[in-house]
Amino acid sequence: MGINLDKMRAKLAAVQNKGDRQSIFWRPNDGNQTIRIVPTEDGDPFKEVFFHYNVSKGGILCPKRNFGDECPICEFASNLWREGVDKNDEDSKRTAKNLFVRQRFFSPVLIRGEETDGVRWWGYGKTAYESLLNLVLNPDYGDITDTEEGTDLVLNYGKPAGASFPQTKLQPRRRPSLLADDADRTAELLGSIEDFMGVFERKTPQDVEKILEEFISGGVDAEGNSTETVQYANNKADTVDNAFQELMNA
Repeated sequence: MGINLDKMRAKLAAVQNKGDRQSIFWRPNDGNQTIRIVPTEDGDPFKEVFFHYNVSKGGILCPKRNFGDECPICEFASNLWREGVDKNDEDSKRTAKNLFVRQRFFSPVLIRGEETDGVRWWGYGKTAYESLLNLVLNPDYGDITDTEEGTDLVLNYGKPAGASFPQTKLQPRRRPSLLADDADRTAELLGSIEDFMGVFERKTPQDVEKILEEFISGGVDAEGNSTETVQYANNKADTVDNAFQELMNA
């Protein structure tokens, strides 16, 4: 069997674009858009990932929930929660909750009308995740990711009146469709899916412990002054977690 040159070109493009992390993620616009979930080699296009937020800039992959290693943040948050319960300290309990691991979901998708942008990763919340699982388990649709007889999804995204965060609604098209117009383009798209876990930096428990120690020693406010750890975490969480909730449509 010879080398598939289309896959090689896709791999080269993925390597060349690896520094541009934003390009591999997709966020829906307000209103309707049509997407196609793309099949993955392991047969599971619904990736479940666990993060810690509010400890440092950006999210940290939880060593325990993702990889089975020890996680200093999990241990610290659990101890802080127990301490808050024992002492009836609401600030400590709130901080612990802000540090607890958060579950997120991602799928590789092709956006109709934006096919030239290739396959990107879509991050979403639990409600959309449950909708997708119910859909794939519905015998009327079968394998919605099938490249020849799969199903496009109409995704409606927006914030209803009075809601705190945007909501995502998914409606399958009535007729199956091809992923791409020809076999070569299909192979190119499948070969271009970047390893998802490789997108995020995996930190060792020792790395995470160091980050946690810096967090425990106290944060800094906008003027660079030291703050108490609990207040710093809670204030930061209000901004960071709300933004991520909106991004993930949770």
